[in-house]
Parts: sequence; C-alpha cells; structure tokens
Amino acid sequence: MGVKIMGIINLSPESFFKGSIKQGEDIEKTALKMKEDGADIIDLGAMSTAPYLNTMISTEEEIRRVIEGIKRVKNVSNIIISIDTPRSKVAEKALEVGASIINDVTGLKYDENMVSVIKEYNASVIVSAYSKARVNGDINDTIRLLRESIKFALSKGIDEEKIIIDPAIGFFRSKGNNPFFTPSSMEWFIRDLLIIKNLEELKMLSKPICVSPSRKSFIGKILSIDDPNNRLIGSISCEAIAVMNGADIIRTHNVYESMQAIRIAEAIKNAR
Repeated sequence: MGVKIMGIINLSPESFFKGSIKQGEDIEKTALKMKEDGADIIDLGAMSTAPYLNTMISTEEEIRRVIEGIKRVKNVSNIIISIDTPRSKVAEKALEVGASIINDVTGLKYDENMVSVIKEYNASVIVSAYSKARVNGDINDTIRLLRESIKFALSKGIDEEKIIIDPAIGFFRSKGNNPFFTPSSMEWFIRDLLIIKNLEELKMLSKPICVSPSRKSFIGKILSIDDPNNRLIGSISCEAIAVMNGADIIRTHNVYESMQAIRIAEAIKNAR
C-alpha cells in the first residue's frame, strides 16, 4: 500500500506555523496543489491545539471555519478530508458536510460525545496518546495511553479497521495553556526524540501509525531554530526516519518535499 501522506491546512490564524494558514480561495489552491504533489488525505484544523499557545476559540467559530474549509476543498478535489478537532459538535458538522476522518489529539478522552458521533457516521478516527493526569511520557506510557483509547473506541462499537494511532509528537509538556496536552515529567524534546527512535514498538498495537513531526518545537530545539519557517530540512529528516521506523501515515505541512523524502525512505526500507 505504501506510506500515506496527509497534508495539513490550517484554517486558524492562531496556528504556530504561519505558512500553513490558508483562508478563502487559498484553501482551494493549496488543496489542489497538495493533491498534485502526492497527498492522499488533507487534514483541516480550525483551532490550534499547540500546548504553549493561547488559542481557544468558540465552538461556533470552529464550526464556521471547518464548514468553509471542507466546502472549498470539495470544490476542487475528491481527496479524503480529515478534521483535526477534539470537539464532538465540530466533528459532527464536519462529517455532515463531507469529512470522513476525525483526528482527535485527545484520543477520545476530552469530549465524552466524540466516540458516539464517530460511530454514528461510521468515520475513521486518529487517536493520539493523551492523559489528563501527569505521566512520564516514554514509549511504554505512550503505548498504554493509546491502548486505552483503542479499547474505549472498540467498546463503543467503532470498527477495528477505522482506528489509526498517533503518538502525539509535541503534545507532552510540563505545562500548557489549554486542556489538549498531556502533562509529562520527561523533558519534552527528549520525549519526542525517543518516540521517533522507538516508533517500531507501537506496532504491537496492530494499528496504522500516523506521525506528525512537521515544523515542531523539538526540531527547533535541536537545531536552535526559533522560526518554524526555517525547520523544513529538520522536518523531512524526521519524517524519513519515522518511515524507516514504521510510520504508515506522515502528517505534514510540506507535501512536495515530504513526498520525496518518504518515497526514498520507503525504497531503502523495502530494498531486497
């Protein structure tokens, strides 16, 4: 099947990487180019969940942005649409107008109604590792938290084949400004490095693995680059390593560049 590429379009002016923010006709142009460049899925985010930002908006505003985004993507493409939201009301409206995947950074643990909405629409779901309580954050904690979300989803009737897992790169922090991160005692950037290094261990959960290191803070920390605009090379390096270590889906802001890195990594990994 090959590694899938999920292109990120942010509809939220608050997002950490300003180069990913698109509005109006730029949503359509970006979606079309992403598909041409090799994207299999487009992930629309209408509210940033970055732990270190103050980005909470009303549910109504998030819904408004999501609906416009979906309609604009559908104007130019039949590509699969994922919606990055922890809110069930937003997910429901998105699925009503044509999304087919919900990307929940809280692993179905924030909004008690999320799982029933996903079940009702027979949608796919990306569950991220997440805990409201403080954890260490290592690979064993990550597996345990993902297992909790998988078990919960299955108990509520979500189809086994509809579940994708995400180790939540960038979302384990000592503190944050929203409820969408996991309090972690491990140094945040070390945690992200170790997760990518040990990604293969997530295979024990028998679910496709989605990884999103694109432009994130740990890359800036390692390279001493504060501006996410300048983290492209670090991003595609991490993506290639993630593919070598077992990633099935790469969620990226940089579809064209990521596609090349991913295909080379796949070719090396699969060479016989």
